[in-house]
Amino acid sequence: MRSHLLNGTTAERYRSSVTEGVERVAARLATASQPFTTASADGLAPRIDAVDLDEPLHDTRAALDELDELYLRGAVRAHHPRHLAHLHAPAVIPAVLGEAVLSATNSALGTWDQPAGAPLIERRVIDWTAERIGLGPAADGAFTDDGAHAELQALLLAREEAGDRDPATLRIFVSEAAHLGVRRTARLLGLGDDAVVTVPTDRSKRLQTVALARALERCARDDLSPMAVVATAGSADFGSIDPLPEIARLCAQYGTWLHVDAAYGCGLLASRRNRHLIDGIEHADSVSVDFHKAFFQPVGSAAVLVRDRALPDLRTGRRFDALKLWMTLRVMGANGIGDLFDEVCDLATRGWKTLVADPRFDVVTEPQLSTLVFRYIPAKICAPAAIDRANLYARKALFASGDAVVAGTRAGGRQYLRFTLLDPGTTTADIEAVLDLIAGHAEQYLGEHLDRAC
Repeated sequence: MRSHLLNGTTAERYRSSVTEGVERVAARLATASQPFTTASADGLAPRIDAVDLDEPLHDTRAALDELDELYLRGAVRAHHPRHLAHLHAPAVIPAVLGEAVLSATNSALGTWDQPAGAPLIERRVIDWTAERIGLGPAADGAFTDDGAHAELQALLLAREEAGDRDPATLRIFVSEAAHLGVRRTARLLGLGDDAVVTVPTDRSKRLQTVALARALERCARDDLSPMAVVATAGSADFGSIDPLPEIARLCAQYGTWLHVDAAYGCGLLASRRNRHLIDGIEHADSVSVDFHKAFFQPVGSAAVLVRDRALPDLRTGRRFDALKLWMTLRVMGANGIGDLFDEVCDLATRGWKTLVADPRFDVVTEPQLSTLVFRYIPAKICAPAAIDRANLYARKALFASGDAVVAGTRAGGRQYLRFTLLDPGTTTADIEAVLDLIAGHAEQYLGEHLDRAC
């Protein structure tokens, strides 16, 4: 109905509706006592399916009441200090403000006859990011929906750089800690799984450059074409950062496109203390960054940057997502963002020390960013498979209780748990409390299955 469009007669209704919606979210943030709601998908599905979308409520407040029941009560949990599972950070207030402004103005960036300030702001943010990386004056870039789309665009450019070489001979090299996303990208590029060469990692889950050198040499000996090396600046599972300077030297030696996946580690671009951890990124031909992972932006804020070529954007009518980061930089500054990211990295270091000192747990590696991978180990000798099941049970039990949310992963073929620490409000006390909960659930499982487990 026209009455719900913003014009001179409905401006006040628009203002009050937006204000009430934001106040509902703020209230939920302030009163959330747990990081997860115990409302299950099975319980919500019938209620949502029963909503007749052809019969509107004709009332914003009633719609918000309904939305509160169906969504908001369980949605605003990333800001809880014991929400430790997912690789997206709680959004800072200036970014939320930018999100509201860009949605309200509804500017599209497909053409220059839209408001001129939008593409100019986007260009300035892209240039700022490229400057932080050190890609040089000819660098270009574009915003994308997420890091996966950014990586896809980067490797598409690498494939174009390969020219008319037989696609069946093209090879992409990536560490075993980060190969799954690259395999999906290779399939989208029509290259298939054979095109992806997995390189072993060291004990810190960093790509072994000696193994990469051997793989590149073998590729050349077999008349195959090394299309690209994908180095990782912050793997999703371990937060590991590959040795970028050494990888860059090998890429230069073999004439291979170097892409750096900095979707997670891009927060170090703003760090005053830890920027050195990604030294060498300036030698990349392309870089993917994911601002909603490490710059505390709302989900849907990523970019691809390239060194020395124009980057065509194939999308029309794209969102003005750069505004979120622009507002954050203008209010907080780069140092403000970097300090927040340094805080969560410091928290991970303190958490690692706690785990190392606790005989109940085995921890995989010292964190480079803000990820901890560990698992509960019982005092009495148990079969490895039983320990796997105990850790999986503990994770599910936490999830069901709503007391904490943790992630799971595998290392060395075994089941591990993962803390992804991206909330500066999380404390060492929170980590210790969740570890006690994990140990309690795991011990309960082993106690109930003692005869079969140990």
